[in-house]
Formats: sequence, C-alpha cells, structure tokens
Amino acid sequence: MSDQIETTLPPAGDAAPGKFQAITIIMLVNGILNVIIGLSLTWGAIATIVGILCLPITVLPLVLGVFEIVNAANILSNRAVPAARLKTLAIFEIINICYGNLLSLIAGILNLVFLDDAEVKAYLKE
Repeated sequence: MSDQIETTLPPAGDAAPGKFQAITIIMLVNGILNVIIGLSLTWGAIATIVGILCLPITVLPLVLGVFEIVNAANILSNRAVPAARLKTLAIFEIINICYGNLLSLIAGILNLVFLDDAEVKAYLKE
C-alpha cells in the first residue's frame, strides 16, 4: 500500500493557491447538492413500482456527493489526497450530466481546468 502515489499537502504555514481552494469549495458545495439530488431521486423512485427497479441508478449521485464531501473535508483538514482522485471525481462530476445536473457538469469542468494549472500542480507536487 505504501507504493501508492499520495500527494502530501504542505505544512499549514504554506498557503494553498487560490485555485486549489476554489477546487475544494466547489467540490464541497457540489457534493452537498449531489446528496440532495440523490436523495430526491431515490425518494421519488421509491414512490413508483418502475422506480424501485431503477433504484440502483438513482443512488449514484448520492454516492458521488458523499465521496466529494469526504475528499473536500480531507483537503480542508490538511490530509493527503491523491491528485488522481481529484481528477477522477471531476470526471464523475462531468458524467453526472446524465442526471440533468448542469451544476455538476460546470463544477467538473472547472475542477479539471484548475487541476491543470501549473501553480496547483506544483502545490500538489505532481
């Protein structure tokens, strides 16, 4: 397990770049919205017979929202988060357009653009 690539955040004295802080805030807000949307879809699906069969599909935004909140909380508490995981979450945010979630699409695109910034890459030591 120690062979996995982990990006360690700098000590608390080093200020995070503005774009990295924006990634964290976007991820946290989008995670909260995805949890709300996921719960709404799930409860709406439970109300119908056909919806019960589609229940595994409606739970996906909820799971993505939980992962986003957990990763944003890890970043806010200065724990190491792999840059690859942040990129994967951004890609899943973009894929979440399948549920009609336009805000998640915008958040995913912004996160990918910000993660590609040289200053953020240097901060994550990619």
